[in-house]
Amino acid sequence: MIRGLCSALTTVQERVAYSGSLEGFALGVNRLHSWLGHAVLDDAQARNSTAFQRVATDFMMEADPDNPGGFLGPSGGFKGLIHNGPCIAAVAAFVIAQVLKVFTYWYSERRWDATRLIGSGGMPSSHTGCVVALTTAIGVLNGTSSEAFAVGLVFSLVVMYDASGVRLHAGRQASVLNMIITELPPDHPVSDTRPLRDTLGHTPLQVTVGAMLGMVVGYIVGVTYLKN
Repeated sequence: MIRGLCSALTTVQERVAYSGSLEGFALGVNRLHSWLGHAVLDDAQARNSTAFQRVATDFMMEADPDNPGGFLGPSGGFKGLIHNGPCIAAVAAFVIAQVLKVFTYWYSERRWDATRLIGSGGMPSSHTGCVVALTTAIGVLNGTSSEAFAVGLVFSLVVMYDASGVRLHAGRQASVLNMIITELPPDHPVSDTRPLRDTLGHTPLQVTVGAMLGMVVGYIVGVTYLKN
């Protein structure tokens, strides 16, 4: 067993030296993956364990010498993210929502505030847009009957409820506490406390607009990746 492990590690080293790239390293790791599966299978057969034989067989089937997967494979890492439609939809919706906050803030306050690009709260809800776009893209690509869509839908509902419920009231409480702190005498122990951030949650309207934005972005990205 130790001899086989040394042989597999030597293969990894040779692959890296030959290609000088992560793809070569991935091929070596894939070889090690396959060898470990065979080692586990041999041990399971020796112990006459049917359950471990099935696990070892599935483990070996994941290793394809011609197309190594995982983070280091051709479809892994950042290359994989570029081809992941739901992930692109989520990021795009989040960025668009954050940019829109700058303009909606100017419309309501009549002044520009660049910090709205990275701040929470405001119109529209970027968190809602992000999760709804993710769920919508999954629905377009995998269908609404898929398990992934169900997970995304429940996740989206929880985020939307949290944004318009817990986070909204936490922000309002922070506003009240800030007003109380300003009325304290200078010698009070908490009089010099930094103001609490009160732009945490979203109103139901902000959440609704964020959800609409997410559905539009998720549908467009999903259809684009569906054609590809």
